[in-house]
Amino acid sequence: MTNTVPVEAALPAPAPSGKPVPAWRLLVPTMTPWLAVGLALVLGICLFGLIGPLLVGDPDAIRDTGLAGPTSELWLGTTQTGQDVLAQLAHATRGSLQIGFLVGILATALSAFFGIYGAYLGGAADEVFSLLTNVFLVIPGLPLVIVISGFVPRESRGLWTIAVVLALTSWAASARVLRAQTLSVRNREYVAASRLSGERAWRVIVVEILPNLLPVLASQFVFAVIAAVLGEAGLSFLGLGASGSSTLGTMLFYAQNGFALPLGAWWWFLPPGLLIALLGTGLSLVNFSIDEIVNPKLKNVRLHRKRTRAIAKAERKGQR
Repeated sequence: MTNTVPVEAALPAPAPSGKPVPAWRLLVPTMTPWLAVGLALVLGICLFGLIGPLLVGDPDAIRDTGLAGPTSELWLGTTQTGQDVLAQLAHATRGSLQIGFLVGILATALSAFFGIYGAYLGGAADEVFSLLTNVFLVIPGLPLVIVISGFVPRESRGLWTIAVVLALTSWAASARVLRAQTLSVRNREYVAASRLSGERAWRVIVVEILPNLLPVLASQFVFAVIAAVLGEAGLSFLGLGASGSSTLGTMLFYAQNGFALPLGAWWWFLPPGLLIALLGTGLSLVNFSIDEIVNPKLKNVRLHRKRTRAIAKAERKGQR
């Protein structure tokens, strides 16, 4: 006679009902393999960009061995002028991360101001903010970035200039999403009660509305960082990047000018391109996990699959 195990015993116990979920828990999604891989990639690249420049030599030091392949001393070989590719890669990663996170902060702040504040005020202010948002939405982003960067003199085209240009062309879509979310939250009872009690607008937004939009803001921030890193790499590859700065895009630019591909110097152009791809992949996986918070249907699909596998496993165990 075989022992049977109830199917319910193999399933996780349901969460107790009636208990409020803390606001910070909204930003802590259930750890999944994709989220673990994404966090590992992002944290690994960030650590390389933060600590790497302290462990490598001078990226501008010129040696006699030009276009030398990887060796035990120079792990990624040298450039056409004998510069250490690994040292350049560490400093370039830090530069790309600086621009990416700077643009992410600026774009998220702009989208929050025009999306959340405008929707909360309503009336003419909301109409003006929506009109401005629509104008930036219909303008092609990449051509506008190229035109603005082309008109800025190269000596004035610093890190902040490129960050502001990229932020101004990447906030509109997020503002539309935040406006729609704010309109749905603004009419809830606790928000109306705060407004009727005489609370100031900034306090109602920060205390009552903003905590409900944290998952959306986090998702928009991650997406803005991805777009910024890719956009800066494209500008630098075209020669329109920040003057005097080292980024992954500038590495690709100099590798192209040095004919790295025709000469077969893969160690010069492949590492920066691979780091851009890995960083974009890691941030995208993190963004997908945040999407499960924003859209509970996605999480329900994953939980349904997990529950189905648990039921099947319990049934197979009960048949033994």
